[in-house]
Amino acid sequence: MSQVGDFKHAPHVPPTPAANPGPLGLSAFALTTFVLSCFNMGAGVPSGGPVQVVLGLALFYGGLAQILAGMWEFKVGNNFGATAFTSYGAFWLSYAVILIPGFGVVAGYANAPDHTLDNALGIFLLAWGIFTFIMWIATFRSTITMSSMFFILILTFFFLSSAHLSHLPAGNIVTRIGGGLGLVTALLAWYNAASGLYNSTSTFVRLPTGSLAHAHSD
Repeated sequence: MSQVGDFKHAPHVPPTPAANPGPLGLSAFALTTFVLSCFNMGAGVPSGGPVQVVLGLALFYGGLAQILAGMWEFKVGNNFGATAFTSYGAFWLSYAVILIPGFGVVAGYANAPDHTLDNALGIFLLAWGIFTFIMWIATFRSTITMSSMFFILILTFFFLSSAHLSHLPAGNIVTRIGGGLGLVTALLAWYNAASGLYNSTSTFVRLPTGSLAHAHSD
């Protein structure tokens, strides 16, 4: 009985606060997007050429690390961050599956009518553009830099989707524009990651993001 009494009166130890997973998720998204966008834009490599170099990033950084960040966002109660990071992490994993021959995604279209693979990829990217539009609406009470990142990402998906649905040849201008928009998206994601990292630590660096919450408070 004395042990029970001692247990009841044990001092309360407050839980250790969870770290902010946002900078990790944004960094994973930014770096993977940056590399693929360079390929799409034709920066140093032919636009429309092989992109297998991004495969490892899509699996482990843009994919796995982002999904982990999404799960940790659930833990800290951030529904938006959890939805965004988990979804875009799944996007990168699904993109990697398309690139891996063992899954037979591309081979499955070998005997299909002309442009069937292009149409399928276009629909795939269009669907992600629609999802991103939904997420963009949810950023109207966040920050200017976050909302801008999602808006540019919408344009990125729509341009890349249009290039496939229009059956344009490799290295076309629409894909290059999509690649350029992807680079802007990646830079904005890195900026948001850096602001979350710097502003939550003791570093003297502070990056403005422009809160939109006050603009809608009235």
